[in-house]
Amino acid sequence: MAKNKKKNIGLLSEFHPWLIIGAMIVLFPIFSYITITNIHKHTQNSINTLLEKGSALIRAFEAGTRTGLIEGVIDTQRLQKLLFETAQQPDIEYLFVADTTGKIIAHSNLAHTGGQINFIDPDKKLDLSKIASTKNLYWQIITNTDGKKILTLFRKFSPSGGSKSIRLNIFQYSNSSLPDTLIKFKTPERVIFVGLDMSSVEAMGKIDIRETVITGIILLVAGIAGIILLFMIQGYQRTRATLSRVKALSDTVVENMPIGLIAIDKDRQVLSFNQAAQSILKLSENEISGPQAHSFFPEDLAKIISDLGRKQGMIEKEIDCRMHDGRNVPLEVIAAQLKDEENNAIGYICLIKDLSEVRSLKKEIELSQRLASVGKLAAGVAHEIRNPLSSIKGFATYFSERYKDIPEDKNISEIMIKETDRMNRVIGQLLEFARPVTICPKPVELTPYIENSVKLVELKAKKSNVQTTITILNMPAIIHLDPDKISQVLLNLYLNAIEAMEGGGSLTVTVSPSSKDNMFTMNIMDTGVGIPENNLAHIFDPYFTTKSSGTGLGLAISHNIIAAHHGNIVIKSHENTGTIITIHLPFVTENDQKK
Repeated sequence: MAKNKKKNIGLLSEFHPWLIIGAMIVLFPIFSYITITNIHKHTQNSINTLLEKGSALIRAFEAGTRTGLIEGVIDTQRLQKLLFETAQQPDIEYLFVADTTGKIIAHSNLAHTGGQINFIDPDKKLDLSKIASTKNLYWQIITNTDGKKILTLFRKFSPSGGSKSIRLNIFQYSNSSLPDTLIKFKTPERVIFVGLDMSSVEAMGKIDIRETVITGIILLVAGIAGIILLFMIQGYQRTRATLSRVKALSDTVVENMPIGLIAIDKDRQVLSFNQAAQSILKLSENEISGPQAHSFFPEDLAKIISDLGRKQGMIEKEIDCRMHDGRNVPLEVIAAQLKDEENNAIGYICLIKDLSEVRSLKKEIELSQRLASVGKLAAGVAHEIRNPLSSIKGFATYFSERYKDIPEDKNISEIMIKETDRMNRVIGQLLEFARPVTICPKPVELTPYIENSVKLVELKAKKSNVQTTITILNMPAIIHLDPDKISQVLLNLYLNAIEAMEGGGSLTVTVSPSSKDNMFTMNIMDTGVGIPENNLAHIFDPYFTTKSSGTGLGLAISHNIIAAHHGNIVIKSHENTGTIITIHLPFVTENDQKK
């Protein structure tokens, strides 16, 4: 419920007050115009109703007076009586007949008979002669001394002529609206006036106005609400689309992130389990689905997740996790509880990272640091030894020439010279190992280069009954590397492989693109005696060797040369099965050379 409230509040907060103001600015003139038009229409309809009523009253009055006509002469007393009786009808304020001079001939109120018209709007003076000369009906709204509005209708009084059915043209009075040609009668021209009380009309008009205004306000509010609703719907759809994009992005990120992610609800059911986690734990999608999925986790990892229910905060630790297949995998585990807005635990999240490669890199770094230290020490020692060696060789050569006639002394001198040369070669290798490796990559035709490197050991391979095979797969014709340095590495590896196959075997050299981006591999595989597992960790250490005549610097120097090419070298071996040495090197382009 709290989440829904926050969502609604967040949705409404997107609407600025200017939205409501803008909607009112747009809709208010429209509904105001409609409301005013409706009010004017109601008022006009009310006036038209009164005009029809007054017109019918005049015609009825004229019809009633025809019975008293004698050769066109009207009986004034009868007319007065008829006016009085007719004026007794509801809403009739007054009823009178006047001549063209404005003298009242007969009035519903006897007190006004014989007087002059003085209650017609003084700003709109009547031309009674012109009014009496036409059959048009005119009207004015007059306010009396009491403030009451009276609709006054007037036209020519014609009790003696016309058909029984008369069609009238109705005009609001204006002197200019009368026709220029007037029809004149011999009978006295008179004008009849009817005053109708507008109180009931005004009352009804007020009710209509109030209802119209209320309706307009309701429509205005409904219109504003409709606009806001449309914006809310649009905002909801936009928010929903944004959330869909964010969800798709987050799913993609989670699915493709290099760290394993496991999300579990409070019932220990797996909610999310990305590809990295599947790869590290070697679990399939079927195994991680269902309420008991957590039981498939390795014991060490399951224990950490169980501890989250009892401990507060985040757990971060490195463990050596034993997998179900018996492997020991070093893992970095970061686990924490998932909580809602009210700080209630709703599940657990666990990040796992395979540290195997990290630990391997650490070992390589430690080895490199150790080799660097040994190299510095070796360089100093080598320089100190080389100088006395030169003196020793010089004396040995001198005694060899001096005592050449004494075979025993000559033989001893020659042995001293040979040993001095051997020590000098060892010191040379030591200096080469200690010296920083400088490489000069050049474009090299790959196939001839590999074939020539194998030819260097072809004779020794035949003597040892070793078959050589070269395989090059999907490689460019030209690659860039330092041919002399890489040849030194390959020759050293070939010789070690051949020496490991005293009873014969096969030496296979394979060059192919690597699974790593912009890299290629060289595999040197033999079927020799292999390397004991406890020696693999020290194989690149200087002076580590299992040969009676070896110096133990060959592989250390090879390691430095490959590192200078920004590559790496990996050895996999099993006793009595053989050894596979894999060299990873980057593709170097001409542009890289220019840099």
